[in-house]
Amino acid sequence: MAAKTPAGVTIELLDLNKATLDEIAVVATEAFADDPFFVFLMGNERIRRRALGIFFRAMVGESKPGAVVHGARDASGRLVGVAAFVRPGAWPLSVGAQARQLRSALVAMIPRPRALLDGARYLFAIEGIHPKDEMWYLQLLAVDPSVQRGGIGGTLQGQVYPQADRDGLVSYLETQKEANLAYYRRFGYELDRELHPVKNGPPLWTMRRQPRPPED
Repeated sequence: MAAKTPAGVTIELLDLNKATLDEIAVVATEAFADDPFFVFLMGNERIRRRALGIFFRAMVGESKPGAVVHGARDASGRLVGVAAFVRPGAWPLSVGAQARQLRSALVAMIPRPRALLDGARYLFAIEGIHPKDEMWYLQLLAVDPSVQRGGIGGTLQGQVYPQADRDGLVSYLETQKEANLAYYRRFGYELDRELHPVKNGPPLWTMRRQPRPPED
């Protein structure tokens, strides 16, 4: 059943077909277009936007069938937010899916050769420490800038955490923005690691959320 957020948008479980993946790519591109991490990798805005669309579409699309993706739509039906989780036991992805994700990332960064090297270092560093035990992995949380800070991101995450708590499972994420550390702490996450894969490049952080006991 759909739920209403404080912002008045409708939450739904998304089917990852071509049209929906295109929508997800648009939302994620808008959400991360000015992100300092991606600006570091690709300074040219036009190239960066093109690359982000390719990257996020492939990242979510290749996570099937283990992906659990909820979207937020406004009154007009436009997708304005998305939370993509990978369910327990579905990570790591198959070798084929990982290869396709990597290929898409390389295609996205080809216009800036330096980004190929730096981006690969970040990707390999993230994959190298990714936990292999069963957990919920928040792969992507993106909200259109026009409706950010309205509760949409929290509502989208909240579609999964009750299940994680019932099953006694950890949730895990990576973030490239230091301000997000305080944001995710509101939902029970704590800092796990700080990574510096590229000299003079921005750090990355990993975070874990322990399952919460049921309320009396």
